[in-house]
Amino acid sequence: MKRWTAGMVTVAVLTAATPAMVAWGAGTTGAELRADVDRDGLVTPADEAGESSWSADRGAIFLANVDDDERRCTVDPGELEDAGSAVDKKLAACNDAADERINGPKDLKDLAPLEIPATRGLSRTATGRLDVVPADKARIFADGRVASELTADQLRRGVRLGLEGRDVLRDRTKWDGTITVTLTVTDRGRTATDVVKLRVAPLMLQNDLQRAQTVFAGKPNKGVGWPGDAPYPPGVPGEFDAFAKTLGRATRSSGAKLQWLQGTPGGWKDMWLQDTFEPATASLPAVGGAHTMRVLIRSGNVWDFGVPTPRPAGRLLYRDLRGPDVGVVQELSPTASSNANDLLNMGGNIESLPPYAGHPHGRVLYGAGERKPDPGFLELVTGQGFQDPLRIDTSWLAIGHADETTHVVRADNARGWTLAVADPRLAEKLLRDARDDGAGGQRLFADTNSTRKPTVDEILADGKHLADNRAAAAHVDEQLAILLRETGLRRDELVRLPVFFESHPVLPGLRAMTPGLVNGLSLTARDFAAPDPQGPKVHGVDVFKATAERALRRTGVRVHWVDNFFWSHLGGGEVHCATNALRDTRATDAWWLDRV
Repeated sequence: MKRWTAGMVTVAVLTAATPAMVAWGAGTTGAELRADVDRDGLVTPADEAGESSWSADRGAIFLANVDDDERRCTVDPGELEDAGSAVDKKLAACNDAADERINGPKDLKDLAPLEIPATRGLSRTATGRLDVVPADKARIFADGRVASELTADQLRRGVRLGLEGRDVLRDRTKWDGTITVTLTVTDRGRTATDVVKLRVAPLMLQNDLQRAQTVFAGKPNKGVGWPGDAPYPPGVPGEFDAFAKTLGRATRSSGAKLQWLQGTPGGWKDMWLQDTFEPATASLPAVGGAHTMRVLIRSGNVWDFGVPTPRPAGRLLYRDLRGPDVGVVQELSPTASSNANDLLNMGGNIESLPPYAGHPHGRVLYGAGERKPDPGFLELVTGQGFQDPLRIDTSWLAIGHADETTHVVRADNARGWTLAVADPRLAEKLLRDARDDGAGGQRLFADTNSTRKPTVDEILADGKHLADNRAAAAHVDEQLAILLRETGLRRDELVRLPVFFESHPVLPGLRAMTPGLVNGLSLTARDFAAPDPQGPKVHGVDVFKATAERALRRTGVRVHWVDNFFWSHLGGGEVHCATNALRDTRATDAWWLDRV
C-alpha cells in the first residue's frame, strides 16, 4: 500500500510491480520499499503484490537473531551456581540482537532482506525515514549501520537493507509476531509512504523421525550431589561407564556424533539433558531453500533455593551450545512452582508428532492435567502458531512427562509413522507366561548390581504391585483415546512395548518399575536406542527384550540396547531423559511450504 500526501489531500494508491528504478513525480508514489513477500529468497518487483499484509501463503519473514555468530558472549564459571535469577537474565540478554552491529559475515545471513530501489527525480534535500512497529521487535541496517533516517543520496541510488529480529514470539496476547516497516519519503513539500508487513519465524520443534546429527549426554561430576531432598537411592546416577559404552556403540552405528557435556562445578546430579531444553529451529527463505537457526528452548524450571532460582543446568546451554546459528531462549517465572507442577516444565514433557493430514507441520505433544506447566513457558512452546498443541494427562505419573508412555516410530502406513506405547497389561502377561513356562523363580534385574531383584512369582503375588500396574494401564488407555482420535491412527497400528508400573517410593504417582522401553532415543527413523529392560529370562532369553525387538522389527525399526539402569532408570528416567539430540531438519525447514 502506497500513499502520497500533497497539502491536506491523501490518496491511497494500489500499484502493480515496479521496475528496478522508480520515479518521483506526478502519477507516481515516490516511495518504494520491498521485502521477500513471495518467499523465494530474493527481493524483486514481484514482491510488490500484497506486501502490506501477511498470511500463511504470502508475506515476508524475519529471524529473531538470538544466536552468537562471533562467540562474543561469555559465561563466568563462578556464576553457574549462583542463587537467584540475575545470572540467567544476563546470559539471556547476550546475543547478536542485543547490539546495534552486524556481527560478522555469518550474521548477515540472519537478516531479512529489504530493498529501496533507486528513485529518479528526487532533489538533493529529499529525506527518508524508516519506522518499525512495534519498535522493540526489530531494527534495520542500511550500509552496514542501524538506520532510521535516509539521505537523498541513498534514496537516489537505492539501498539494500537488512532487518534484524530482536526477539522470538513469546505471548500472542501481547504480540502476534508481525511487524510493519514504513518508508516515508519527503521532498519539496510532498510526502510519500510505503508499508510492508513481516512475521517473525516461528520456533518449530523437530520430530523423532528425523535423523539425529548430534547426540548430547551428560558426564558425571565430582561434587556434593543434588541440592535438597532428591528421590534417588544411593549410588544413582551411577555406573556411567556401562551407559557411556552402550550409548556410544548405538550412536556410532547410526552415524551420529556423540557429545558429552560436563555439568556445573558443584557436581549436582543433573545429567538430564532431555529435561534441560527442547530443540527447535527458526528459518527464513533463502535462494534455493531456507536459512535455518537452531533455537534451544530452555526448560521452564524455577527452584526454591531460598530465592527463586532457575535450574542451574540450564545455564550450561549458554556455555556449551550457544554459538553461530545456535541460539538459546528462555521464559522463566519469577516465582518457583511446586515440585509437582515444576516437573512438567521440563523438555521430557514436550514432544512432537510428525506431519499428518490437517497438520502439515506436525503438533506439539505435552502432558498436563491436575498438575500444570508454567503458563509462560507453555505458551512459548505451544503458541508459535504452526504446530497445534495436543495435551494428554500425565498427572498420574510421578514425574509426569509425555515421553514416559509414548514415542513416535516409523510405519508403513499412510502417514509414515505410528506410536510406540507403554503397555502395562502386556508386561503382566509376559510375567504370567514366564511363570506358566516354569520360570517363576527367574529374577528381574538379575544382571544388574541392584539390591532389588524380585522374582516373577514375587511380583505376581503382590496385589499392590498388580493394582498399580493395572491403574497405569487404565491411564494409558485414556491417553490413547485422545491420541487415536486426534491422529486417526488405529489401535492395530500401535507398537506395544511391555512396561510394568509401580508406585513411586517417594513422590506421589506411578513410575516404570521395569525400564520404560518407549522412553528411548530415536537415532534415525529405523534405529532406536532403548533402555535395556533387564527382564526375566525364559530359556535364557529376556522376554521383555525379545518382545520389544519383534514388535519394533515389524515396523522396520532396529533396537540398540543401552544400559542405563543405574545411570538414569533408578533416578526416574531412561535413555531419552538422559540425552538430547539435534536432528536433520532440512526437509522441513521451509515451514512456509505445506507438505500434507
